[in-house]
Amino acid sequence: MRGIFASALSSLLLAAAWADHHHGSNVSHSHEGEMSCHKLSAPNADFAFTLYKSLSANSAAGKNIFFSPLGISTALSMLSTGAGGETHSQLFSSLGYGTFNQTQVNEAYEHLFHMMGHSQEHQRLDVGNAMALRSGFSPLEKFLKDVKHYYSAEIFNVDFTNPTDAAAEINRFIANKTQDKINNMVKDLDTEMAMVLINFVYFKGQWKKPFNGDMTRKMNFHVDKTTKVQVDMMMRTGYYNTYWDLDNHTTVIMLPYEGNTHMMIVLPNDGKMKEVEDYINKDYVKHWHDSVSMKYVNLFLPKFSITADAPLENSLKEMGITNAFADNADFSGMSDVKLKVSKASHKAVLSVNEMGTEAAATSIIEMIFMSKPRSVSIDRPFLVFILEDFTGSILFMGKITNPLAM
Repeated sequence: MRGIFASALSSLLLAAAWADHHHGSNVSHSHEGEMSCHKLSAPNADFAFTLYKSLSANSAAGKNIFFSPLGISTALSMLSTGAGGETHSQLFSSLGYGTFNQTQVNEAYEHLFHMMGHSQEHQRLDVGNAMALRSGFSPLEKFLKDVKHYYSAEIFNVDFTNPTDAAAEINRFIANKTQDKINNMVKDLDTEMAMVLINFVYFKGQWKKPFNGDMTRKMNFHVDKTTKVQVDMMMRTGYYNTYWDLDNHTTVIMLPYEGNTHMMIVLPNDGKMKEVEDYINKDYVKHWHDSVSMKYVNLFLPKFSITADAPLENSLKEMGITNAFADNADFSGMSDVKLKVSKASHKAVLSVNEMGTEAAATSIIEMIFMSKPRSVSIDRPFLVFILEDFTGSILFMGKITNPLAM
């Protein structure tokens, strides 16, 4: 008998298959005290850059890359809660959790969701988890208890014998959690699916310093040496944390949202994107974060909305997560029925306009010097990060090669 289980992240989809014999017992982990979510930020950032490099190497030239590292790490951590043996070791090793045990990781995520739950006015950040279970299929009680307690997972039953209705039900759940930004995430469900693990990340913020829509103009964006496209280019003159990193051929500018989140744009010099992609890691992001200072600039930023799909299976295997997808997968902490992951995919959406990620209205007055501002024009491929300052999490990251490409 074959079956499937899946996880959607803003949306990540992990699908698994089952066989019919019982398998091993769950691994036990010592309990070594509560762990702060800040312990996750370094390994999660390392994982983010390793995954980015794999996705970049495997994607077609000119393709936008955009994903939620936090969401993917969360989904895989939730998966590891039910893994044992080598399957668990590979997940932990790839996630950078080598010095932690499962209980510590679970407690750190519990803390992370608690910290992120303090949503402010002007900003909405929803990070959540759920599990769609096959009617009649019962995972082990400890696994259910752990994903509910540590990952605040919502659990609901679905009739996978009718794949079309099951997919529609799961898609409705994801659309509802992501304010209809992520649609039709699940398409080809197997009639023998056992469960779907779902993780979603939804962020809606407005700029601390909104752009004036009357200043937006059609301008060229240089996709590559021979291709240019006309974009709606927003323009704003004001103070921004900016850094010209001459040694590393980049300009870095921070755009704060209301609340404790900001967008970092890394603009490589003309022709230097590949070089920047090769060296970039969490230490460079920290270096830029620490090196910016308030500068009075003319900022030109394209207004755009992109949707990016990332097939994760090959990248995760490249990163060492192989057993989870193989017939010798050990998810004995999840079920007495033998399971394996058969599919991993991801979908994320980014929309940038004058007010922020979605419309709102406010007015700002800044005192200015009468000196001539220096221009920062985001008119060629750039890297983008949405960073949550409170927990040190990379919510989203990617490369915008063409703002008009859907």
